[in-house]
Amino acid sequence: MATDIELVDKRVRLQSPSSLWPMRVAKLITFLTFPLIWVGGLVTSTDAGMAVPDWPTTYGYNMFLYPWETWLLGPWDVFIEHGHRLLGSLVGMVTIVQLVVVRKFDERPWMRKLVVYALLAVISQGILGGVRVIENEKLLAMLHGCTGPLFFALTVVVLTAFTKFWDDPLGNCEALAGEIHTRLAKPLRLATVTTVLVYLQLVLGASVRHTPVTASTQTFSMLVVFHVIMGLVVTGHIVAVALSLRQSKQLAPKIRQSGKWLLGLVLLQVGLGVGTWVLKYGYPLGFGETKLTANHLVVTYGWWQSHITTAHMATGSLILINCVLLTTRLQRLRFVASLPNDGETK
Repeated sequence: MATDIELVDKRVRLQSPSSLWPMRVAKLITFLTFPLIWVGGLVTSTDAGMAVPDWPTTYGYNMFLYPWETWLLGPWDVFIEHGHRLLGSLVGMVTIVQLVVVRKFDERPWMRKLVVYALLAVISQGILGGVRVIENEKLLAMLHGCTGPLFFALTVVVLTAFTKFWDDPLGNCEALAGEIHTRLAKPLRLATVTTVLVYLQLVLGASVRHTPVTASTQTFSMLVVFHVIMGLVVTGHIVAVALSLRQSKQLAPKIRQSGKWLLGLVLLQVGLGVGTWVLKYGYPLGFGETKLTANHLVVTYGWWQSHITTAHMATGSLILINCVLLTTRLQRLRFVASLPNDGETK
């Protein structure tokens, strides 16, 4: 039988670190990754993916030594594509810093492995983006767009494990651990399924955005129809998650508020989706057309079209990471609620 000193030492090693540096770096990575996804989406929306035809160099220059005046004052497509590369490099460098500070301050073995996976993921993402340029391949561009949100989700999981909630998830709950463990089954199942559906919807959206010009009209129409249907399914699941959390009054307010955030984001996403459709393809079947809007000109890669389309894509990633955050919290809460009363946490 382990001594009291050994048990205390085990709790210290398995809980989040006392230093704030791992959490600070994790926050920085998360906050940098969303702009990176937004800029990456803007590269696709403005068709700037091949504005810089070489990699890892930029028009023969070392990526970090490319003349700043040529970058800032040059053509828009070069500005946005080279900026995407620089921002991606910054995220990769901060991920290396995260690996160092976690190994220094965090004794949790699984966290040490997780930050290694995060570093491998961001390196793979950079290489995938580079090979996409070298090969000028649409399929690789689509894969690059699908794996970015996965890295974003991983950064959120890492960050959650450094919060106060991770060490004391039962702190603000209004029920006993056993009751919480029993009642969490349905919300956790709904949140997990919704997370998977949201990611599948992102993949469908990436397929629509990266459809090759050689694809048939029928193929494109089928992808759009599936994307719309999946959007309705995802919306229904998010409503179900929000209702389930609202009924789970024993949960902490922070968790229950996740349902409201998801509802707000999905309503915003629906509005952005409608705006994207109208700005890219016009009003469907003439719906909504008036003397002022009938037969209006759809300007390809126009400012509004590019930014609304990008916002639609980026909001999808926000929905995904909020689903991941909710699922991670519920899973952590259910795990801790299942532990013996000695309060030992993993």
